[in-house]
Order: sequence, then structure tokens, then C-alpha cells
Amino acid sequence: MAKYEIAVVFGSDSDWPVMKKCVAQLQTFDVEPMVEVMSAHRNPARVAEFAEGASRAGFKVIIAGAGMSAALAGTLAAHTALPVIGVPLAGSSLKGIDALLATVQMPPGVPVGSVGIGDAGAKNAAFLAIRILALSDERLASAYDQFKARLADGVAEKNAAIQAERAG
Repeated sequence: MAKYEIAVVFGSDSDWPVMKKCVAQLQTFDVEPMVEVMSAHRNPARVAEFAEGASRAGFKVIIAGAGMSAALAGTLAAHTALPVIGVPLAGSSLKGIDALLATVQMPPGVPVGSVGIGDAGAKNAAFLAIRILALSDERLASAYDQFKARLADGVAEKNAAIQAERAG
């Protein structure tokens, strides 16, 4: 069995279309996460069991996606000392604002790192997890530096195209 360092968990299979973007982003860094559906409300014992054993199992970061009350990230954070990154998902008529507020409004001493709502947040959760692992993994640090350089090159190329169009 593979040794996973990142867990990507989410409250429902309906969250998978967004959370698979997080997984795909991790895979671009050759990081394969463990993926599991678990619900803070529908199977809270599993969430607590997972979080309490996550460090012993070798995980270093947990990414948790959830909509509506978004209790999953906070529940995980209550049961582990590992960094937990919450991805708020649009699961109600409030389009994820409820999940965002639930994710960021944690009581002192039980922090959850939060990213934006939806697809961009799922991708940024992957990048943040990579940055955390890169603190002690030179390969990931180098890969992330290369990624950032490609982003900068892309901006320069877009600027050159705009400047060329304006020059006519």
C-alpha cells in the first residue's frame, strides 16, 4: 500500500467534481493523495477515528472540502494536530458563502486554513499543501519554484501580446 502524505476528504460524492481538481493539481507535483468521502454529520465516528490516527498513518496535511455548514474541516482539526486546509464548497442557495464562513470562523486553538470557494479554492488547497510539504522536501520545493517561474513567464507572455496588439 502506498504511503500517503496528504489526505483529500470531502463530505459527499457530489463534492467530487470540485475536489478532483485538487487531486489533479497534487498529481502534477507527483503527489498522490488518499481520497475518501467522510461526513462530520453522517459518520462522525469515522471522521474522528481518521483524524486521531492520521499522524500515525503518515499524513502531514489534510485537505477537507465541504459545503453548507462545512463542519468537516473543523471536526478534523478538533481531533488532530496536523494542518487542516478547508475548501468551502457551494452546496446551498448561499453558493458557498455559508461554507466559507463556517470554515474560517474557528475558535481560537482549533485553526483551519481556508481557501476560496469552489474550483479555485480546491486548486489552491493543493498548492498550499505542496508548500507545507516543501518545507521538508527539496524535490517539492524545487518543483514549486519551477511552477511559480512558469506562472511568471505566462504573465510576461500575455503582457507582450497585449503590448504588440496596442503597438498595432
